[in-house]
Amino acid sequence: MDCIFCKIAAGEIPSKAIYEDELVKAFYDINPCAPVHFLVVPKEHIASINEVNSENSAVISHIYEVIAQLAKQLKLDKGYRVISNCGEDAGQTVFHIHFHVIAGVHMGEKLI
Repeated sequence: MDCIFCKIAAGEIPSKAIYEDELVKAFYDINPCAPVHFLVVPKEHIASINEVNSENSAVISHIYEVIAQLAKQLKLDKGYRVISNCGEDAGQTVFHIHFHVIAGVHMGEKLI
């Protein structure tokens, strides 16, 4: 499989990792849109939210637990945004489910 996030999760491509366990890897975005911008990806290849099911949903729940843990660790107490794009029209460019965590700037309530 030629998936960049699978390769990052497996350690085949270097990343600035901030967390890793047997299920997920978190690393800083190479093109950050805010002072804090990292991604959390499952090590298992799941192409998008459309592929979440009863067999893999536990890893998605775990991702949100990791996000909460990292938010505390990074002192994101003023808030942060979690974004997961699903499909080309939504801006998904890497078809391996991933969650952007963005913070460190006032974003307001508008999403786009």
